[in-house]
Amino acid sequence: MEAGFSEMRSELQSWDALWRRIQLECQQLHTELLKIRQNKDMQEIQIKHQSSCVQLTEQLENKNTELLLLAQSQEHQREELNKIRNHVYQEEQSHCSEQERMKTEISDLTEELHQKEITIATIMEKASLLERQLKMELEIKDKLLAKQQLLDFRYKVIKSENTHLKEMV
Repeated sequence: MEAGFSEMRSELQSWDALWRRIQLECQQLHTELLKIRQNKDMQEIQIKHQSSCVQLTEQLENKNTELLLLAQSQEHQREELNKIRNHVYQEEQSHCSEQERMKTEISDLTEELHQKEITIATIMEKASLLERQLKMELEIKDKLLAKQQLLDFRYKVIKSENTHLKEMV
């Protein structure tokens, strides 16, 4: 997108340079026109230079025609330049709006990520606590199981002794 802006700016600068050249040529043509008019006045005074006066008049007419064409071209170029400026402005506004939207979206996503990180940390703490509780319960159950097995073993021993004593009696 930056390349498009750069290209548009470059085109705008070339149009501005062309516009300045045209204005300079117009000034030169006006200067020439003044000189031609001065020469024409002098030639009217001098009858023998009448033929060159006709040529100067023709040149003046040609220059006037050129000047009119340049003025028309200049107006057209001014319109084109304004269109390009408007387009560049619209593109810049669109780009700025897109940047603002993206900044807002990134900010929202960052906040959402932060909230998820907090949730994950809370879950991890709870999981750690539950894991400790489970280990403690397992230890208690292991101890109870060991006692139960010991009692079962004693029961079997006593039962075996009772059986043996009953047989003896």
